[in-house]
Amino acid sequence: MKSGRNIKLIFITVVVMLFLNLSGSNSGIFGRTPSAAYFTDNTGTQQAVTKTKSASSNEQQATGKKKPAAAKPKPAVKKNVKSTAIKSQKGTISTKQEKGTVIIGTQKWASANLDVITFRNGDTIQEARTNAEWVAAGKAGKPAWCYYNNDTVAGKRYGKLYNWYAVNDPRGLAPEGWKIPGNEDWFKLVSSLGGSQVAGLKMKSTTGWNDGNNGTNESDFAGLPGGYRVENGSFINAGKIGIWWSSAASHSSNAFDYYLFMSTGLGRSTNQASRGESVRCLMK
Repeated sequence: MKSGRNIKLIFITVVVMLFLNLSGSNSGIFGRTPSAAYFTDNTGTQQAVTKTKSASSNEQQATGKKKPAAAKPKPAVKKNVKSTAIKSQKGTISTKQEKGTVIIGTQKWASANLDVITFRNGDTIQEARTNAEWVAAGKAGKPAWCYYNNDTVAGKRYGKLYNWYAVNDPRGLAPEGWKIPGNEDWFKLVSSLGGSQVAGLKMKSTTGWNDGNNGTNESDFAGLPGGYRVENGSFINAGKIGIWWSSAASHSSNAFDYYLFMSTGLGRSTNQASRGESVRCLMK
């Protein structure tokens, strides 16, 4: 009876030991299967990395030290990507230097809108008074200017309106030593004034805007709501919008412009070259 119990105990012991040996293995149905972790490398290629808990555990026991965590791969770096968006960055406002100019940040701007009737070489720019004259100049791609509502009093306040063919003419619309600002020049101006959402308030004049939408003119840009002339020759939005051409074309018959309106911001749009808009020069 006692020998039968001993045989039974020996059998149970052998079975338990055999089970423990099998469970300690890293393979088979009771083994710990490796886990796969994925990351994106610097070339944007997805790779699989296999890790096993037992390997790191065994190494820790052998050395008595914890294995340092693997360094995380650095994200891919995109090169030569330029944003066309207007960036926001606080900066200096302005200091007046000489009559007719104002310094905003590191730029020297004219303190009033352009009001010339000749190109830099002396050639006369056509005045287009009637709607028919304005439309004809636009269709022919010829430079033209006018006063808002063909009113010389408005001209003394707002300067002249030019179509973009005058802005882009190789004879030069800006006086000697000046240029028509491009997109990057406008971006830099906005950056100096704290970003597009607040730049408009600092650029707008303290009087002249409808419904109390005057600015603080902290920049001394003195932006007035001179309105503009549309392609068919109509004049609109004096008192509500001030808009200035840039030197940058958006495509063959359109160009970028920048505008102040009934808000605190400065906007950017693209319009047909046959429109009449103000011009503000920047010193080279």
